[in-house]
Amino acid sequence: MREASPQRNGRSNGAVQVEDPYKGKWLTLSNTTLGVLMATIDASIVLISLPDIFRGIKLDPLTPGNTSYFLWLLMGYMLITSVLVVSFGRLGDIFGRVRMYNMGFGVFAFFSIMLSIVWMHGSAAAIYMIIMRVFQGVGGALLFANSSAILTDAFPPHQRGLALGTNMIAATAGSFIGLILGGVLGPIDWRLVFLISVPVGVIGTIWGVINLREKGVRTPAKIDWLGNATFAIGLTVLLVGIVYGIEPYGGQTMGWTNPWVIAALGGGISILALFLWIETKVSAPMFNISLFKIRAFSAGNFATLMAALGRGGLMFILIIWLQGIWLPQHGYSFTNTPLWAGIFMLPLTGGFLLAGPISGFLSDRFGARPFATGGMLLAASSFALLELLPINFPYALFAVLILINGLAMGIFISPNRAAVMNSLPPGQRGEGAGMGATMMNASMVLSIGIFFTLIIVGLSASLPGALYHGLTAHGVPASAAGKLSHLPPTSSVFAAFLGYNPVEQLLSASGALSHLSHAQAAYLTGRSFFPHLISAPFGKGLHEALDFAIGASLVAAVCSWLIGKNYHYVPAAKPAEASREQEAAPAVLAAAGD
Repeated sequence: MREASPQRNGRSNGAVQVEDPYKGKWLTLSNTTLGVLMATIDASIVLISLPDIFRGIKLDPLTPGNTSYFLWLLMGYMLITSVLVVSFGRLGDIFGRVRMYNMGFGVFAFFSIMLSIVWMHGSAAAIYMIIMRVFQGVGGALLFANSSAILTDAFPPHQRGLALGTNMIAATAGSFIGLILGGVLGPIDWRLVFLISVPVGVIGTIWGVINLREKGVRTPAKIDWLGNATFAIGLTVLLVGIVYGIEPYGGQTMGWTNPWVIAALGGGISILALFLWIETKVSAPMFNISLFKIRAFSAGNFATLMAALGRGGLMFILIIWLQGIWLPQHGYSFTNTPLWAGIFMLPLTGGFLLAGPISGFLSDRFGARPFATGGMLLAASSFALLELLPINFPYALFAVLILINGLAMGIFISPNRAAVMNSLPPGQRGEGAGMGATMMNASMVLSIGIFFTLIIVGLSASLPGALYHGLTAHGVPASAAGKLSHLPPTSSVFAAFLGYNPVEQLLSASGALSHLSHAQAAYLTGRSFFPHLISAPFGKGLHEALDFAIGASLVAAVCSWLIGKNYHYVPAAKPAEASREQEAAPAVLAAAGD
């Protein structure tokens, strides 16, 4: 079913020349894929490069007061992207999606340069980089908010699954590709981590100006300033509460009982509730609540939210599993574990890249429901099988299971995205794409908070006692061992995450190494003591995290089934031309039900 009638340009030899309204669609796909790939690579490339970045600016990330710098460099980008994508999607509907998208390339490239120009050291350098990272997230939000809407305008309905699937899989795969790039570039020069985005941003901007054309339906409207403000404030406050909830508070391992965190969570939810009320009262809302009356849109977005909750924090947990336990036990030094963790997770990336375009193509022919639902059921099964692995697993089996998980997520993402975007009226695609991206990005931040909490709760129950007995058994004085064992498990998790040997860091800082023989010091700071020590406590938290991922995936499967069989937006036909579609007519949705 076509959404727009071809335009007649004139006649030649009595024949009508027809202009293809979807001309240049593959160039559009290549440009938008490049944009989201760049944005998502940069979201994860910092993750692996943080040890080199902190060494470059001469800041110890494991000092308790510096933990917040680690978190904000890691999550500030995702937070600002989550806050702004809806607003930028709405502005794209009003002023032009291509214009906003091309602006995103330029903003991203400029602040990538600014991130590489750091002349300060210590906390001042970290604060500067966090600010520049936030502005870089503005560019990422411009790209995310408008890429899906541009593709939906550029492709006919019967090819949107393939196009949107390719775009979304590139976005998801970028987060894994960034892990490897960060591991390669960081040790050479940490500034390359940011500079690598500059030529891509410049080329993307020029390419977009030359090739991209505005094909969407603009919707002139006033900007909903009150809605924008309450949404940005509410979501920012909520996500800030989640970030600081991960950090230790007082003598507790986590900050969820911190009055400021509780106030931030409650205040953020309250402000977002006020935002939803405002959106029902203004004439041109930025967040069109009525779109949730479209079943494919609401069911598809809730499925996206639950799927992101299930997989968002899992990537970080798998990295900790590899870097903190498995790789050291198999002969890899802690300093090399970030790069090798990215390499050993390549089957997960491969699954995404393989399944996404194929499932998008097939869903164009057979509908989104069976693929999106089946993908989530397969994902839940892969999480359950990961629970059966021993902590010191055989890699071949681990690789097969994460490959299955990657395939499952790829099978789900493409049809789900196509179903959501196909259900939207043309004039509201930017807004709808922004709403979906916000739900996904915000749930990724929330997922990281949930998974970290489950892991740290599991560690805090038994790690202090195990650490105390392990240290004293190998010559560390009881007084020193007692102090070290009561340090927050968060420090140990972050150390493993950053490629540091936590025990070596702790013993060096406390001066306890001077009381040990060479053999004792070598064993405690070697590759086997900490991984063996952390295995059992980590396994407990890991199982709880995987249980959560299973539950989230099953809920996503139910939501995917509710998408329905027919999810294409169909404009209402005029009475005089019932056989022809008119885009300007009032919107209806052809929903075939179950």
